[in-house]
Amino acid sequence: MTNARTALRMDVMWTRLISIVEEQAQTLMRTAFSTTVREAGDLSAAVFDRAGRMIAEAVTGTPGHVNSMAAGVAHFLDRFPHDTMRDGDHFITNDPWLTAGHLHDITVVSPVFHQGRLAGFVGCCCHQLDIGGLGQGPDGRSIFEEGLQIPLMRLARAGIINDDLLAILRANVRTPLQVEGDVMSYIAANRSGAERIGRMMAEFALQDLDALGAHIITRSREATERAIAALPEGSWRAELQLDGYDAPITLRAALHVCGGELVLDYDGTDPVVDRGINVVLNYCRAYSVFGLKTVIAPDVPNNAGALDPFRVVAPEGSILNAPRPCPVAARHVVGQMLPDLVFGCLAQIVPERVPAEGSSCLWSVQLRAMAPGGFETVFFNSGGAGARPGLDGLSGTAFPSGVRAMPVEVIEHGAPVVIWRKEFRPDSAGAGEYRGGFGQRVEVATRDGSPFQVLAMYERARFGARGRNGGGDAAAGAVSLDDGTPMRAKGLQAIPAGRRLVLDVPGGGGWGDPVRRDRDALRADKERGLISSSAAYGEGEWADKT
Repeated sequence: MTNARTALRMDVMWTRLISIVEEQAQTLMRTAFSTTVREAGDLSAAVFDRAGRMIAEAVTGTPGHVNSMAAGVAHFLDRFPHDTMRDGDHFITNDPWLTAGHLHDITVVSPVFHQGRLAGFVGCCCHQLDIGGLGQGPDGRSIFEEGLQIPLMRLARAGIINDDLLAILRANVRTPLQVEGDVMSYIAANRSGAERIGRMMAEFALQDLDALGAHIITRSREATERAIAALPEGSWRAELQLDGYDAPITLRAALHVCGGELVLDYDGTDPVVDRGINVVLNYCRAYSVFGLKTVIAPDVPNNAGALDPFRVVAPEGSILNAPRPCPVAARHVVGQMLPDLVFGCLAQIVPERVPAEGSSCLWSVQLRAMAPGGFETVFFNSGGAGARPGLDGLSGTAFPSGVRAMPVEVIEHGAPVVIWRKEFRPDSAGAGEYRGGFGQRVEVATRDGSPFQVLAMYERARFGARGRNGGGDAAAGAVSLDDGTPMRAKGLQAIPAGRRLVLDVPGGGGWGDPVRRDRDALRADKERGLISSSAAYGEGEWADKT
């Protein structure tokens, strides 16, 4: 077979693998019990070679899940060698330091056998509504308060489910039916992926995925290395100030490019705090590399070859490399801000590719009944993304996480709550030649007006997203009651009877001089009620532009 035919055959199989893992992700969404997976796609699905290297991922999913899982499968192989595995085995963990950064994400990895021989692995990682403990919020002082820890262990052995593990799981969570149903859906999705891979291997007469994996990883690594080599050599630094829990925290990054190598170093970043907003290194790397890859090599498919050339380091004991047993339940409020920090470095190298800062961190509404045994629910809300060179920022869009908002009807059906308002927030976007995306205003209360609790974990309530290249800063967010009483942006808090929780979700920063904004675009925003003042766009020019 000629080299050209071999390469074409490999590419066809590569494309097939991507379709298989996407079907695996869709199986998760069709069979999951929780709305976080079923409606929002807060998941990842991927296939790995026998060495545990990721060779294909589903388009559906989040960088925090999939890039963490890309590094996490190796830990399963260290614990369970090849010769101990059998067809029908499934392995599980929610160890934050090995996989996706907090206990609420459960990873299940399953071997793929073909003709009696281990051929590779499939895996998925999904968010759970509840894992026990204090719940998903930043209030814990250590990992031991944050929920049930599942070490690397067997979920099933040769097709026989570990009922003892499921019994322990049910006994430790507030929503046992939903959690157990989700875990079973992970098995169903992995079995679906394994079955489809087996069919593909039979069609192409493969014994395992090693040669195909090596081809995919090599080509992706070479393409990524070429993109890095095209960058100028040097070092660039950026800082980002975040709200923190009780006091602001500062993240610092230095991006070094030399001799075709790229290193992102977080030396100088503030230390860990005694609340659950700390980030483990695996999750730090996941969102850091996502930010780098988005700008430097966006067209290279995501796999081990595309991820390996980016080196990310953070001092142990910093808030981006928290050691055990630091609390990490709300690690996303810091981790999802890392692409903005990375963009601050890249904007000094390739400004024509880099957007302004966005709201970035999801504003998840995790609600709980006051009385024990009542409801527990969560729904996702997103602010505005940063404006891009040549394009406005997207409004109410989850970047960088990529999760979707759950439909209001689904939320209200699943819990005794009413979402009274969910609309764009006027004047929340940063002005610019290309304006930022708008945030949202969300109002929610219980159906009967009874008191309830919110596990607040919101960022950018003190420091709004910054504009770029002359663009304006976005409005910061705010948390309050409907009577105007301010609330804290982080921590478990009670909503009194008869009151509503109000979230003013932040917007995205603008890009470019606002005076240069297209007059038709400016007029359209004003007519829609999204802009109320002309001041940011040049006080004397409003009449000409509208």
